[in-house]
Parts: sequence; structure tokens; C-alpha cells
Amino acid sequence: MATQIVETYDKENINKLPIERFEGNIYIIDNESEVVKAVNYLLTQPLLGFDTETRPCFQKGKLHKVALLQVATANQCFLFRLNRMEGIPAPILSLLEDSTITKVGLGLKDDMMNLRKRAEFTPGTFIDIQDEITKLGIKDKSLQKIYANLFAKKIAKRQQLSNWEADVLSVAQQQYAAIDAWACIRIYNEIKKLLTSK
Repeated sequence: MATQIVETYDKENINKLPIERFEGNIYIIDNESEVVKAVNYLLTQPLLGFDTETRPCFQKGKLHKVALLQVATANQCFLFRLNRMEGIPAPILSLLEDSTITKVGLGLKDDMMNLRKRAEFTPGTFIDIQDEITKLGIKDKSLQKIYANLFAKKIAKRQQLSNWEADVLSVAQQQYAAIDAWACIRIYNEIKKLLTSK
């Protein structure tokens, strides 16, 4: 059966959809020795999903630095707790600058700008879902709407404004963070499939 997609997805319909869950393994990386092992593994993968989280600030004029960098494969997600590290560790910088592995995310301009407040780097091969999705005639820019449109499932956003610098990330935070990176892989692969099949 052909996939039916629409230009813009009605936000009210999203609440009627089943909630998506990430069923893969989630690894929390909060020290530099673990960073090396994680990045070495990620550098062997053909495609990576990418996202960041920052502690929200409700005080005008005050901004926090990126607290979490999420990098996902098709069935695993690595949560790098940058707030526990100095700047951005060299192995992560090498991953960000790598041009041999495609990394897909959504709204990457803001992610890159915010990561550069921690350390300067030149981004390697990145693809922004917001640029790709227009090839299917979809006008929505939010991850939740795009995902609902393509997969008829809801990405819950309840944890978005939670404290990403908390001593311990809750299971709900881990799920939210993993899904945001992993969903980018699913969306990218689906876009390619739909464009190929017309």
C-alpha cells in the first residue's frame, strides 16, 4: 500500500497517534575515557542520527551551553553529557568534522552554532532533514509533525524543557533524547525510499 503524506500535518491529529518508543540500547557517556570508545565505534557506522539538548533558561538574557549531544545508529544511541566535560573532547570534535560518515539531524544550523560556543570546529558531512523533506512536498519543519506524517506515530515532547544538566538523566529524558536522534535516521531513510519509488 502506498504511503500517504500531506503538505502539513494537523497537530490535533498527532495526539491520537500511538507514542513512538526507542527500543535500542542507550549509553550515557559522561567521561573522556568512555568518549574514545564510543566515538571509535560511531566512526565505523555508515549513517548517524544527530541532535543536542540544552537546559532551558527562564531568565531573560541568560543562556546555557549545550548539555547533551545525542548520536544514534539504527539501534543504539550514545548520550554525551557535554556539561560534565571541558569544552568538547577531541574525539567528539573529530566525529563532528568527519566527512566520510553522513550525519543527519533537524535544524542543524542552531545545533552547530550552539556547539561552537563550547569549541570551534568545521562541520563535516551533515544533512538537515528540513532541507530534504521539501523534496516530498512536505512543508512542516518540526520533527514531531514530520514523523507523524511519515510513520503515523507520535514523538512525545514532554521532556523537551526538562533539566538536561540534572545529576542523573531520568529514563524519560533518555528516551526522549534517543528518539530525537534516532528518528532522524528513520526519516532520512524513508525520504530516500519514497523519492526512489516516486
